[in-house]
Amino acid sequence: MQTTDLTNSETQRRKDLAAGLRVTWIGMGGNVLLVIIKIWVGLYSRSQALVADGIHSLSDLFSDVVVIFGLKLGRMEEDENHPFGHARIETAASMLVGMLLFLVGLGIGYNAVSSIYHHDESHPGLLAILAALFSILLKEGLYWYTVGVGRRIKSPALIGNAWHHRSDAFSSIAVLIGVGGAYLNPSWHMADAYAALIVTFFIIKVGGNLTWSAMKEVVDTAPDQKMQELIERTALGIHGVREVHDIRARHSGAQIFVELHIVVDPFLTVWDGHEIAATVKHTMLNSINDVTRVIIHVDPVLKKPAQ
Repeated sequence: MQTTDLTNSETQRRKDLAAGLRVTWIGMGGNVLLVIIKIWVGLYSRSQALVADGIHSLSDLFSDVVVIFGLKLGRMEEDENHPFGHARIETAASMLVGMLLFLVGLGIGYNAVSSIYHHDESHPGLLAILAALFSILLKEGLYWYTVGVGRRIKSPALIGNAWHHRSDAFSSIAVLIGVGGAYLNPSWHMADAYAALIVTFFIIKVGGNLTWSAMKEVVDTAPDQKMQELIERTALGIHGVREVHDIRARHSGAQIFVELHIVVDPFLTVWDGHEIAATVKHTMLNSINDVTRVIIHVDPVLKKPAQ
């Protein structure tokens, strides 16, 4: 039975990895296409906003590379030097994606403020509007595709990369508003800069949230109170468990590692105590999402000595 479980787990791990890599490679192809279109059309139409958006898409390519390495390395099997697995590599990849989003947001905001301050004028053509609209549709589609796979295989790096796609869509919305406004009314040539400032807030917020979440995992922040209460209820629900204490849990990528003490009848045999602990472990692994490792210490009920 244990061999079969390990085989199924390995098969699922390989399927998840393949799905994660497939969606990332597709996203990378889309980013290459958008970089070429945005920069070429931006230069041809003399649209500073579209050229800047093309440079933003270049950052997505770097993000894709980070995620691919994170997925490949982070989902490797345990080995002698990494007995708890390699999931933290994926966490590091997620942190890099978040930091990159944050920096890109600051860059877009700086360019927007600079354009407003210097009153840089832009009078792009219809081709720039079509390029921005194409970018929005493609990037929003890539967001939903990537975030769906990321949630299914529980990959924080992939979910972070999905938000990178959406940040590019937000950036292109700002370009569309600005380019469209300048195209329809030349006196609105500053519209794209003001719209970019609004988008900057969302990009920085997402990047900050991703970086903070990854940082909390790196320093072994415990899961939320609901998860810890669920762990306690699950253990107490097993016949023979009198009490539960010293619960410790931490994240490792998409996984949760749990350590706890259970209190049992002091007159049980070692075998019976072990069977109760094994039942608790099996129940947690099969009923609590994301829990993949459980270590249990068995304590006897401490009775007061007779007077």
